[in-house]
Amino acid sequence: MNIHPLLVEASAEAERLARNVVPEQLSGPTPCAEFDTRTLINHWVLYTSHGLEHRALRKPMSEELTARDFAAEPDWAASYAVQLRRAVGAWAQPQAWEGEVDLGGGSMMPAAEIAAMVLKEMVVHGWDVAEATGQEYHASPELEAAIEKIVAQYAEIYREYKGFAEPVRTPEGATALERALAMSGRDPGWRG
Repeated sequence: MNIHPLLVEASAEAERLARNVVPEQLSGPTPCAEFDTRTLINHWVLYTSHGLEHRALRKPMSEELTARDFAAEPDWAASYAVQLRRAVGAWAQPQAWEGEVDLGGGSMMPAAEIAAMVLKEMVVHGWDVAEATGQEYHASPELEAAIEKIVAQYAEIYREYKGFAEPVRTPEGATALERALAMSGRDPGWRG
């Protein structure tokens, strides 16, 4: 499936959510029990914008970048929006989808799989940010269906590396996004 249009959609929603976070919310809880909102935002910004661009360009991320406290910067949401657009633009180039990406330590993964996994990060952590900051997450049926498929494909790998908790039950009539969240070990009904 061509997920570039979904990256465009998810990044626009990430921008919207980021712009509505207020500093007083940064110390609050999130659906990711091990992250407060500041830690979650730093992870989200790093991997879904800088990481996404670096993967497209086949460049490693610097130690300075991985250690940066993005949320401490007064204009972090505006900077995130600019970086997201650069990252999504990098994946608009056909060569970004070709071949494999070096994950370090001799581990390689097809570029399209990396893009799908980062799309999952953008949406699932975007939902986490929305919940942590009292916002609603908006996604098209196509994006929700894609995220459900991606989570189903990689859930066990994520669990193996402690990236996902054990799956939770979903209520009758759950949306594709709610099913994806539950597969990732999140409670779709979580309210801080």
